[in-house]
Order: sequence, then structure tokens, then C-alpha cells
Amino acid sequence: MPRKTPESATICVSSQIGNDPAFGAVTPPLYLSSTYKFAGLDQMGQYDYGRSGNPNRDALATVVAQMEGGAGAAVTSSGMAAIDLALNLVPRNGLVVAPHDCYGGTYRLLEARQKQGRFQVEFINQTSERAVERALDEKPALVLIETPSNPLMRVVDVAGLSKAAHHVGAIVVCDNTFLSPARQLPLALGADIVVHSSTKYINGHSDVVGGIVVAKDEAVLETLTWWANCTGVTGAPFDSFLTLRGLRTLHARMDVQEANAIKIAEFLHAHPQVSKVYYPGLASDPGYALAQRQQSGPGAMLSFELAGSREDVGKFLSDTHVFQLAESLGGTESLICHPASMTHRAMTPEARATAGIGETLIRLSVGLESSSDQLAELKVLFTPISKT
Repeated sequence: MPRKTPESATICVSSQIGNDPAFGAVTPPLYLSSTYKFAGLDQMGQYDYGRSGNPNRDALATVVAQMEGGAGAAVTSSGMAAIDLALNLVPRNGLVVAPHDCYGGTYRLLEARQKQGRFQVEFINQTSERAVERALDEKPALVLIETPSNPLMRVVDVAGLSKAAHHVGAIVVCDNTFLSPARQLPLALGADIVVHSSTKYINGHSDVVGGIVVAKDEAVLETLTWWANCTGVTGAPFDSFLTLRGLRTLHARMDVQEANAIKIAEFLHAHPQVSKVYYPGLASDPGYALAQRQQSGPGAMLSFELAGSREDVGKFLSDTHVFQLAESLGGTESLICHPASMTHRAMTPEARATAGIGETLIRLSVGLESSSDQLAELKVLFTPISKT
């Protein structure tokens, strides 16, 4: 009887387990060597040099590509390196269409490459059909999608935008960092490439910085792999080893973190000191219906607007314990941040205003702690504001 094709959770847990040919180790060994022995003249083995290839890096690339449904993947030294690697597919002076509310580091990179003369960039509201139509009329070379967006959780129609972009000959790159393959599969929806900051949910423990680029097409993968080796942005062996270890618990982590996030979103939605909650798991959210179609869950990221001033934000963030005041996301611990002064400070005030990233916006990365403790802390954080 043929074996059943394993599901994503099984792929996560069983990746590279029991495959050690040397000693039969159940978990894969760590290969730190920077160079590899040739059997003789013109007799190179599978690996020759650490920048070009490494067993731990390849193991991570294989499992993430399998989960995303891609032909293969390139593992990079950071999420920004992953984005920049994909941008090598844009010809000189080509046009990149990107979301106006994307991650601040992505915004900074795109603007810097444009000033460098590498390509042109147009930032648009990708949830606006009119804005998308106008941008595609300019025949872009690449369309970058980030869904849900960081930090406003805007949900973009990956299938619809991919189809329209392909119609004008554009490559579609989708940043899947916020949801991971446990909750969204952009390649199946029509995207050509998926990028991750594997620092976040893929690794899940806030102890590794890394990135991954997954390609649907073998030829595109070959080009990306060539550039990764040429520019030296490939990930380190130990980072890949740790990331693969963290990946094994992705589904279990996401299930608990998402359940906690739903409770928090509902609490914030009903709170008098909150003017707006951004979370596609709420039926009141503009992206709820679309998220129901293209995601298998709303994820564990959310943002909200305090019904007050920037001074109130300072009071709210003054005594956090369960929620750590820090950048990044996707770890087992809960994090809280003020995007305007932290993750998106590289954007100009005008760009932030256009994107809707205001001074009273707060972003949460919901962790694995008890939801009762998370909610209790939030109630305490609201206390100094409620008294004013």
C-alpha cells in the first residue's frame, strides 16, 4: 500500500530525522567545516566550500521549500538579505511595485536601491484596485507583496494580484514572514517566489537571524542560488542547524500563539481605550473575508491604536513584563513595540502617515505564555491611561 503524502506538521517534525549515514544519529549533526576534501583531480564531492554549500543549510532549504511547495530554496544570512537576493531578478531601471505599508527595513532597502540607480520603486496601497491597476499599467518587472502587512495587518489578494501582475510580465514575490507555511502558501496562490525572515516564526526562538527565498521554478532557483553564492549572503551552518531545530515546533507554536492572539484581539476590540484593532481574525476587520479564503488561520500578530496621545503610549509601555518591549516577532515570548519609533523609524514621517502608521499604533507579537497572564498584563498597562 503506498504511503500517504505527509502533511506540513509531519514534514516539520521529521525533517532530516534518522538520516545520518555516518553513525545513525536520530537528529542531524552539525557541519561547521568551511571546506571539503576532493577525492582527486576534477573529483569534487557534493560540497567544496562553505559559502557555496553546506549540509545544514541545504537541509533547512529542502524542508522549507517542501512546506511552501517550491522547487527549492536559498538560505540567507537575514530576512533583508532574502529580500535583496530576490531583487537581483529586476533588470536595471526596471520598476518594483511594493506595498506602501511594508516593513520599515524593506522600505529603506527599496528606497536606497532606487537612489543608487539600481531600479525604480513605486509604493502603493495594494488593497486598492485602482492603485494596483495604475501601477501595473507601468509594466513593472517585479511586484512585492507583504500579507498580512507589517504592522497594519492588511490582507492582500495574492491570487488576484499575481494573476494581474503576470499579465503584464511581472515576477511576484510574497513575503510570508507573518504567517509562515503553517498558515499561508503563496506559491499555490500564484506567487513566483516566497521570502521569509526565518528569524521570526520559522526559527521561533529569537536566537537566530536568517532568511529564506523559495522559488516555484527551477530556473529562477538556479539564478537565485548563483547570486547567493556570488555575493556571499548564504546563511551560516550553525544558524541553519538552530533554525531547523526551531522549525520542528512551528505548527505547535502557531496553534497556541494564534489562539492567544484571538483572545487578545477580542479583549482589545472591546476596550474603551482602544480606537482600532488590526487583526484579520476579527470579523470586523476589512481583510477578514479574504483571510478566510487564502489563509488557514489569522496568525499571532496584531496591532492596535490607543485612544490617546503619544504621551499615553509612553505610559502604556512604561512597565511591561510579560510583553517585552523589543523589535522582531515570532518567538515563543510575547513582544510589544511602537512601530513609528522602532521597526518603521527608517521611514519618513510623511511615508508613515501615507501608510497609516501613526504615533499611537502599537504592535504585538503574541507568545506562548498563558493567555490569562497576557490579558492580566494588558489590563495593568491600560491603568495609567484610564486614570488620566
